[in-house]
Amino acid sequence: MKNDTFKTCLITGFLLLAILSLKTNLNADPALKIPAVSDKNIHLRGSYQNSRQKFETDKTGHVAFLGGSITEMNGYRPMVCQFLEKTFPETKFQFTNAGISSTCSNTGAFRTKRDVLSQGPVDLFFVEFAVNDDQDAGHSETAAIRGMEGVIAQIRKHNPYADIVMVHFVNPSMLETIQQNKKPLSSSSHDRVAEHYQISTVDLASEVARLIQADQLTWKQFGGTHPAPFGNAICAAMVEKLLTNAWQEKGSRSKHATPEKPLDPFSFRNGRLIDIKDAKLHPGWTIEVPDWDSIPGSKRSRFTSIPMLCATQAGAELELDFEGTALGVFTVAGPDAGTLEVSIDGGPFQTFDLYHKYSKGLHYPRSVVFNSELKPGKHHAKIRMSEKSSSKGHAARIMYFAGN
Repeated sequence: MKNDTFKTCLITGFLLLAILSLKTNLNADPALKIPAVSDKNIHLRGSYQNSRQKFETDKTGHVAFLGGSITEMNGYRPMVCQFLEKTFPETKFQFTNAGISSTCSNTGAFRTKRDVLSQGPVDLFFVEFAVNDDQDAGHSETAAIRGMEGVIAQIRKHNPYADIVMVHFVNPSMLETIQQNKKPLSSSSHDRVAEHYQISTVDLASEVARLIQADQLTWKQFGGTHPAPFGNAICAAMVEKLLTNAWQEKGSRSKHATPEKPLDPFSFRNGRLIDIKDAKLHPGWTIEVPDWDSIPGSKRSRFTSIPMLCATQAGAELELDFEGTALGVFTVAGPDAGTLEVSIDGGPFQTFDLYHKYSKGLHYPRSVVFNSELKPGKHHAKIRMSEKSSSKGHAARIMYFAGN
């Protein structure tokens, strides 16, 4: 009996210690003590009455997030979802996570219809591509604008009542640029789109730089390019502040104004993915699920069961009839990625290297745009594997063609 009592006391003591330890750890979690965010880097443009009234009156809402790995990961996105559910406890939300690691705004524009609009009209939309357009795609100002404007224009065309928030995350090189009182090319290009369409921006990149300068944050605490919960909580707090302030305003539900002209006439406003089955294949090309076990390099599971348009030998050729102002491919480029030669409408062949700086050990998802300034209308393309290669192979594994 005494032994049983002793054991009970011992177990109770351990449980109390565990609870106290857990409470201490939770209180010590820096994510629960994030620094106060300023208004300086939260730029409110336009009205957000459409989403507020949809959530409050209809008790339903579709909230979608489009971006790269920062969106895909368990980061700011679920934190924002929790905020919305807490703010509108009676609302049944449909949340769409359209984040795909490594993808840029061009790929985003090409897949907006497939990954977002196919899920129904969006009431509140979040988009982030600043980091990916910078370090992954290395986009020019023109390319960054064409991708981001393509995304925004498609969302608003599908639902003119859609409220949109653009979020700028940060990597070390972007942070250094801001600390030199300059603006990163990717986020500043996206800002031009936001201003043109009167879309609010959450400039987390500049806020991180401000907090670091004020000795209220370190890059290590933030968590790096893929932020720790601490860093993501700062972003979520900025989004919460933006929406809370916007929803305090009173107004009626109305369509968002559409600019008379696009920022760039060749933006991917009609961006789409084109089925690889539309191509006319000559010897050397096949449509199949690659035998990934026999192919060197790391693979991401989301791509390993997809039938792809494949070639591994120089000289393999195909043809494609398409319509629009742009043509490219959405591909996975691994250690054996080759080079494509492309001729459109009988023009000279131009070379496009599929190999990426991250291809050395990974089959890397990327969009390669061949031409984005074609005349509207029907076109014919010839595509072949080149003898040239930056790798030791001549492989192409195309998931989709991309058009506009």
